[in-house]
Amino acid sequence: MVEAVNTYQIDTVNAMASAVKSMAKAASDWLTFAFDVPFARAVVFGVHIGGHLFVEGLLLVVILFLLSQKSYKPPKRPLTKKEIDELCDEWVPESLIPPITKEMQCEPPVLESAAGPHTIIDGKDVVNFTSANYLGLIGHEKLLESCSSALEKYGVGSCGPRGFYGTIDVHVDCEARIAKFLGTSDSILYVILLNFGDEGVHWGIQNGLYLSRSTIVYFKHNNMESLQSTLEKVTQDNKRAKKLRRYIVVEAVYQNSGQIAPLDEIIRLKEKYFFRVLLDESNSFGVLGSSGRGLTEHWGVPIEKIDIVTAAMGHALATEGGFCTGSARVIDHQRLSSSGYVFSASLPPYLASAAITAIDVLEENPELIKKLKQNITTLRKGLSDIRGLEIASDPQSPIIFLKLKQSTGSSSDLELFEDIAERVPKEDNVFVATSKRSKLDKCTLPVGIRLFVSAGHTESDLQKA
Repeated sequence: MVEAVNTYQIDTVNAMASAVKSMAKAASDWLTFAFDVPFARAVVFGVHIGGHLFVEGLLLVVILFLLSQKSYKPPKRPLTKKEIDELCDEWVPESLIPPITKEMQCEPPVLESAAGPHTIIDGKDVVNFTSANYLGLIGHEKLLESCSSALEKYGVGSCGPRGFYGTIDVHVDCEARIAKFLGTSDSILYVILLNFGDEGVHWGIQNGLYLSRSTIVYFKHNNMESLQSTLEKVTQDNKRAKKLRRYIVVEAVYQNSGQIAPLDEIIRLKEKYFFRVLLDESNSFGVLGSSGRGLTEHWGVPIEKIDIVTAAMGHALATEGGFCTGSARVIDHQRLSSSGYVFSASLPPYLASAAITAIDVLEENPELIKKLKQNITTLRKGLSDIRGLEIASDPQSPIIFLKLKQSTGSSSDLELFEDIAERVPKEDNVFVATSKRSKLDKCTLPVGIRLFVSAGHTESDLQKA
């Protein structure tokens, strides 16, 4: 009996061992097959096909199957009107703009007269230091006559872009007049206005650089050592740099600081590293130089060394729009490819006529520039001893920029300046503005108060400030 039981147990163990060996052998065969498949060879219709192609084909079929499956299964029944209404009530759209904070809220004063050396705010006459009316030509008799004549002859607008029947003879005359005044080959008028830019350039230039879709590298404000090291680093590290169109973009007079660009040094670096220069003369045209021809005249640099010069006509010329001037090749390129020129309605003829007249007045009255420079010197002297403040702008700049001697670098600085700007029109009949910037503005320069000096300001106006 005992021997029979032992024999049965031995047989059971042997059977189990045999089954385990069979399973192990089967698993080993599958593993061997799976490993050998990518290296196997087969002949299909006389074509040798590797095993790896089979595996890849199988994976492709699986991927196509998964992609063909619907990621969204519609409900088995349509939603009822009540369910749709409930979903609409629960849905909260994402805001298109960031929340409006107290710092962002701004209600600028409303002018009730022309923005000349004096203006009216809330029925009160104040001395205006917020308008870039550098030559005091706003309301000038000859400009008004020019505009009136142009309105009678051409009407108000042109109703068409320059390339599509919007070019009027006065546009061509204005472009030629600007080119002749500055000594360039040609100019182009605008209704609106890999780059290396000064970090202090104003928002308009920053936005233009962004829209150019180019690589933008900023250097320290008005710092030629920073510019040189930046140019040196980029030209050495980037082998493609020499094949790219490269520009140094600067303002002649910086709106965010009132400083003047050292054009002689910029030209030296431009020629050393083979860059082009784009110069914005909005705050220097009609201001700097013995005859008001801008930064090139101020530094004695030939205008031909500047590749592109731009300027707004709403400052010294007291009209509107802007222009770009340079070589005929540069201007012809813009006439063909500039969206602002090709697709925007052309500058109203009376504004072009006013710009021509303003340049004539400037050439006929060089004493306007002398008077402006005298006013700049007088006002700087009067503002130099204000406790806690210092003048950051260049002594010859028409923009006098006041900043804190000990800036906190926080929003409290701007709050202090805004409080001053709000009080002085009421207490001293003087209208000034702060350098408050957009949240999108990348300029990191200190905030302050800007005073735009005009040749139209009298001695008593400057004493009030």
